[in-house]
Amino acid sequence: MSSTAPSPTPVRRLPLAGVLRVGRPSDIWFKPALSVVVATGVPNLTLLALGRLDLAMYTMAGSLCALYAHNLPYAARARALAWVVLGMLASVAIALVTASLTSSAVILVGVGALLAAAQKALCDATRIGPPGPVIFAFISSASLFAPQTFGQVPGHLALTAAAGVWAWLVGMAPGLVRPHGPERRATARALKAAAAYAETCVTATGAGAGVTGTGTGHEGARAAAAAAVHAAWQSLLATGPRSEPRRALERLVVRAEVALAAPTDTDAVRLRSWARELRGTGPVPRVTLASAADELLGVEVELAAGERPLTRRLGPLLPLALRTALGCALAGYVSLALGVGHPFWALVTAASLYQANITLTWSRGVQRVVGNLIGVLLFAAVAPLAHLGPAALVLCCLAFNFGAEALMSRNYWLGSVCVTPMALLITEFTGFRQPGALMADRLVDTFVGALVGFVAAIAVTNRRAGGRVEEALDTMERARERAARLIAADRPDPGALESARRHLAAALVELRATADAAAGEWWQRALPEERVLLAEQSGHRTLAATVRRQGLHVLEGARA
Repeated sequence: MSSTAPSPTPVRRLPLAGVLRVGRPSDIWFKPALSVVVATGVPNLTLLALGRLDLAMYTMAGSLCALYAHNLPYAARARALAWVVLGMLASVAIALVTASLTSSAVILVGVGALLAAAQKALCDATRIGPPGPVIFAFISSASLFAPQTFGQVPGHLALTAAAGVWAWLVGMAPGLVRPHGPERRATARALKAAAAYAETCVTATGAGAGVTGTGTGHEGARAAAAAAVHAAWQSLLATGPRSEPRRALERLVVRAEVALAAPTDTDAVRLRSWARELRGTGPVPRVTLASAADELLGVEVELAAGERPLTRRLGPLLPLALRTALGCALAGYVSLALGVGHPFWALVTAASLYQANITLTWSRGVQRVVGNLIGVLLFAAVAPLAHLGPAALVLCCLAFNFGAEALMSRNYWLGSVCVTPMALLITEFTGFRQPGALMADRLVDTFVGALVGFVAAIAVTNRRAGGRVEEALDTMERARERAARLIAADRPDPGALESARRHLAAALVELRATADAAAGEWWQRALPEERVLLAEQSGHRTLAATVRRQGLHVLEGARA
């Protein structure tokens, strides 16, 4: 470890290269895309038939809940989607009641900013995943500025609730065809990530670097594989009873763990083959584990049970929540001062920026501005078609819904290209407007929200980031020492050794995620990067030693 005291590094470089790079699509990009089309299409077409498209905003609030929880096993998805629908209903209720009690734009912007901050904190603390708090902020902010009387609130909330129930059914429907689909995909990702790490190690060995090298590619592949394995275990733990398909998947995840422990002895081609076989609804590939396999599969791993309570997870997120509240409020007020007709667009733009650190927030701001600019031009091209009639308007919105979710995983700016015209078209459900005025408002609000939102991110420092790295280091070191003591014991308890291995794996993943988040933050002391690197290396060596101590290996030719 270096003896030089870390010097302060208040400002880190903001990237430009790669911010707009288009990546590979998510392996399930079509699932949220199709789900949101079905979830929004049925209510919107029903309202169209009834001649009440002016109510579409309230059904959209519930329908957009179908975007969430697609990576979760169905047992966990049922609970998560129910909480998402309830959270959306609560957000809309607060917004509608506020709108019915006051028409003061100053108060409405303030309430919208507080709602956005609460939504940001809760979504991050519960780790609900994409699309995170942005959908909540969009719906609640728009609802605040919808003309409302108190007597109308119950009926509008009933529409949101009904559409939310429909979205829940849409989200759960694929389980009827492929009940173990999410955990199969998580296991496949773990196998592919482990194979990629093994190939990196073999290449490094061939080049004379050895598997303990510290190259960026090697370390990145190992961290990615460890995170994928950790995610696969979390997915399996959320599936409920340990059915035979789950046991078979567990064995495959253990095989990925073995690959992390002995990468140069791993058959990466075999791992990728197993990952391919997990596609579709065919039988799960079978591998037979020797020695301590019975103990391993007999121990219910407690990764999820080891998580901190929600109230404790909210604490470190307070700086991000404060950034969100301040940035959204200032963006909305600046928009009001400029006389823009839709100040909530500036508020939502600011809310969409805030990521784990300032560097990521900057990148999201660039992506948002670029996507919105192109999206406004796309709206100008599509507006004549959408204005042909209400049916054309609904169909255009459905097409942009699909496009947004299909492209979002490739890069945020690509998804924004479709989100922008969709948001503009939604405002026309109550009546067609002049496209020029809408486009001008959107452009001004985009620049105001991005600029003011980023300034607020710089102004509200997150000095806790460095402290969280220290905490993660201490947690990882305690987990490593516990595992090391059990390894050194003459006859360690198999359950205790398995538990120690799981906790060490989880601590390593958390350390890497915490260090990455802190690395892009400003106005804090220099991070102990060398200590983090050394801790990760020693942790992974101990993790490999636990695998060897347990005697876990795979009989390569054994298949059921």
